[in-house]
Amino acid sequence: MNQPLAYVHPGAKIAKNVVIEPFTTIHNNVVIGEGTWIGSNVTIMEGARIGKNCSIFPGAVISATPQDKKFNDEDTVTEIGDNTTIRECVTINRGTTDRMKTKIGKNCWIMAYCHIAHDCIVGDNCIFSNNSTLAGHINVGNYVVLAGMAAVQQFCSIGNHAFVTGGSLVRKDVPPFVKAAREPLSYVGINSIGLRRRGFTTEKIREIQNIYRILYQQNYNNSQAVDIIEAEMEATPERDEVLEFIKNSQRGIMKGYFSN
Repeated sequence: MNQPLAYVHPGAKIAKNVVIEPFTTIHNNVVIGEGTWIGSNVTIMEGARIGKNCSIFPGAVISATPQDKKFNDEDTVTEIGDNTTIRECVTINRGTTDRMKTKIGKNCWIMAYCHIAHDCIVGDNCIFSNNSTLAGHINVGNYVVLAGMAAVQQFCSIGNHAFVTGGSLVRKDVPPFVKAAREPLSYVGINSIGLRRRGFTTEKIREIQNIYRILYQQNYNNSQAVDIIEAEMEATPERDEVLEFIKNSQRGIMKGYFSN
């Protein structure tokens, strides 16, 4: 249902049951899936690919050109998965030639005033609390929670099921299943509450804890810890996921917490 006070470019492809509220502008080369609601005063710019049953609240700007001086108006996109909610004044920029897209997964909840820069890839079921900010070229796994005002430096990666506390400055990669806090950002335990909510057993949580005790609490360097984990711990999907993340880290993983 197109509100007469909204502007929809004739080149946009809008499913029949999309609701578009007054004073919203939808540019050319936009695709919006069935059941999506677009609130008032939203701007959806060229290259947006928005899934089904999404909600986009007033003031959001989706698929604006990257804040990157190298960008030369290449044909890039912003992809937003089904059932994702984008709250007030969120800004999501489209990709550059690095990845050609910025992508937000399914069932995500992006709260007010968040910014997601060009070439970020965000997984499914993520929650970004108010004012969380991703610089460019960031990878975020599934079920990641960023608490309010977390800021992530460009080219960082955050693993599946990680929890980053409010006000954190993320300058290094955050491995899967952990809680990250303090300044500088450090390991402060595994995300046991989140893991339980998602059906991880007590035994599986204990296994993950044992992996991170070797990595962070026994005074090994990362290479030593990886060797010990591989040699002494049974191969499981979770063990292998942690090891793969560490081996593929481009910025290096965050440190453990030291009281001094």
